[in-house]
Amino acid sequence: MQELRPGLTTWTALHPSWTPAEGGPEGWDEEVRSYAFDAGDELLLFDPLAPPPEIYGLADARPVAVLLTCHWHQRSSDDLVDRLGATVYTPEAKIDDVRAPAQPYHHGDTLPGGVEALASGYPDEATLWIPACGGLVIGDVFLGGAQGFRVQPDSWLADGLTHEGLREQLQLLLELPVELLLPTHGDPVVEDARAVLARALAT
Repeated sequence: MQELRPGLTTWTALHPSWTPAEGGPEGWDEEVRSYAFDAGDELLLFDPLAPPPEIYGLADARPVAVLLTCHWHQRSSDDLVDRLGATVYTPEAKIDDVRAPAQPYHHGDTLPGGVEALASGYPDEATLWIPACGGLVIGDVFLGGAQGFRVQPDSWLADGLTHEGLREQLQLLLELPVELLLPTHGDPVVEDARAVLARALAT
């Protein structure tokens, strides 16, 4: 587990359903990333998979909110509901595909801890803005890794969405005072984050 800022930590775990066919230059790595943010009265967990014991210690009988960027990142949500009584929040689209009981949210909503749900180019995915630390949590619409921080490959685009169209929808993220890019696939960007975001959108 690594502390990125006071109260903001991250960890990685191997995804249990990953196969080599899902890797490669346009795929995703077996090791995926999750984040935790101490919001004072409650603990926020973002797309959590296999939290280390320290995470359970941080809960410390406080309310725990699991904030999902998309329904397919539900990962360990059901276990966290059982063990910590966590409340799960997920985009309303495809909410029925989440195993754990979940609360729906929409783009533009404010979630626990003051987190803001922002558009990502897809109705069933959101980018999650943490104003308290200037962090932007990202599901699949951006990726990190050996190729650097980048917009998802064109082969991932939904039907009817173009390379240019997706980037145009994501331009609004540049209006945020981004200090940290927090992808769930790849390493966080902790320096010059807004400039890195701008380069990714311009590519």
